[in-house]
Amino acid sequence: MHNGALNDILFILLLFFLIVSSLANPNVIKLMLPKAKSNTKAKQTVVVSIDAKQQFYVGTNKVNFEELRAALVPKININEVDPTIVINAEESVPISAVVSVMQIARELGAKTVLGTANPQNTAPKR
Repeated sequence: MHNGALNDILFILLLFFLIVSSLANPNVIKLMLPKAKSNTKAKQTVVVSIDAKQQFYVGTNKVNFEELRAALVPKININEVDPTIVINAEESVPISAVVSVMQIARELGAKTVLGTANPQNTAPKR
């Protein structure tokens, strides 16, 4: 009779971990984003991240800047009303790198949104 209770507990734990793992977003690169009081994220179709070393990522795939346009073309849904590229750039990234991604997005017919961190959800720097 102990096996039945143990099986129930194991099933519940397995179900919990399956649900939690499905909620994790695998397309996230850890970056220190600039802070804003409002949420600037739109419906995400594509995420372009730029880290402090000015390395570009489409989703989690690292690409050279020269390859960025070719990497974005298949990911943009032209049939969508407003295809959007979310740009997550470290605070230290020069604005010229962000603008260059915006220019590529405009050429591809996509809107751009700059991702920011919510100041209430971030710990203060020490």
